[in-house]
Formats: sequence, C-alpha cells, structure tokens
Amino acid sequence: MSASAAEQAVRVNLAAAYRLAALNGWDDTIYTHISAAVPGEEGVYLINPFGLLFDEVCASNLVKVNTRGEKLDDSPYDVNPTGFAIHGAIHAARPSAGCVLHLHTHWGMALAMLPDGLLPTTQHAMRLFKRIGRHVYEGLALGEAEAARLVANLGTLDGLILENHGTLTVGASVAEAYMLMHHLERAARAQLTAMAATGGAVLQTSDAVAQHTYRQWVGDGSERDGDAEWPALLRRLDKIDPSYRS
Repeated sequence: MSASAAEQAVRVNLAAAYRLAALNGWDDTIYTHISAAVPGEEGVYLINPFGLLFDEVCASNLVKVNTRGEKLDDSPYDVNPTGFAIHGAIHAARPSAGCVLHLHTHWGMALAMLPDGLLPTTQHAMRLFKRIGRHVYEGLALGEAEAARLVANLGTLDGLILENHGTLTVGASVAEAYMLMHHLERAARAQLTAMAATGGAVLQTSDAVAQHTYRQWVGDGSERDGDAEWPALLRRLDKIDPSYRS
C-alpha cells in the first residue's frame, strides 16, 4: 500500500470511529478527541477539527498535526489545545500507539469518581484487568508537565481512568482503541448500575480468575481487539450514513 493510500485508510477508520462514538452517545458536543498516527510519518497524527461535532467529522476534514503541536496541512480548522497536550504527548512517547481515544462519557466520568475504579465484575472488565492506570485530576490538561505525568501513568497499559475527568484508551489501530473503549464503557455501566442497585456491594472474581480471563481474551496476540468486530461496525455505519468516507 502506498503512503497516500495508507493514510487515506487511516483517515476513513478514524472518521468512522468519530461517527460510531456519536451513535453510541459517547460525544460531548465539540469536545474530546480521537487521534490516529499517520503510517510512515514519525510523530505525525490526525485529529478532529475543533468546533465540529463528532457526526460532522469525515476523512477529508481531519487535521494533520505533529507532536510539537503544529498543523501540517492547510486545514481551516484549529485543534483543541488539550488534544495536543494529551494526544501529542502519547504519540510522541509511544510510537506503537496507532490510536488514542479520549472521552467524557456519562459512565466513564462516573467511574472516574470512584476511588477503587474499575473492578473485576464482568467479562468486559476482565479484558482490562490490570491494564488500566489512573491519572489524578490537575485541571484542564494544557501543560507539558502534566502531559509528562500522564504519559508516565499510562506507560505500556491499554488506557487510563482520568480521575474526575473521563477515560482514555490506546490501541495499535483505530479498531483496537475503539473496542477497548467499548469494553471499558460496558464494564463501567454494568458495575455502576449494580452498585446503585445494591448500595455499593458487588460480586467480584478473584484476581486469579480475572487474570485467567484476561489471558483468554488476548490469547497469543495473533488476533487483536477490533480485528473481528471492526468490519461489522463499518458495515453498520455504511448502512446508516457512509459520508464519513468522503
């Protein structure tokens, strides 16, 4: 695949992630962001134009930027400064990060208020057992110092609970980051619903069972999250509104 074709494929997948997130109710008007690394261009990634709703994002209006916070195309749109602080820092620190997905969802924000965070209560939660870190809230994520702390807290994990803020997942591809967020959202919703029903007491598995289930989820690594699900999700989106591809 040529460099231009590889970039276009990433653009289509990233635009699809925005549209699917909007369909799920994961969006927050014009805020939060999903970014994807541009293949073959170190330190270069694509992100949403600031000011557009998620359901307005398409392959052609994504903004191409570098990890220094500079636009690399003639897009008329700006980029949310927190997009540079969070996404630029992660893409710079983790070249393997094909996609970084950050949201302020209802269930994600509620989970971010719980001192114990995500518990091993469901299969979805066990996919993320000991794979989700935490980052203490410091205000709007705008500074380089906080970005460095966020990157350190993320390390090589699959994501972060941003305390009093939201959630973040990282994948080798757009599909993987999206499915990791799907698991996190499902797990958070189930856990919080059960806690509300019981006054906080929920049935948890042992660490041994949770770790065993995690290993079953990931297998030998030959198939990653999103490999099976992403084509089906694109088919759903194409039936609803294929304009994300434009």
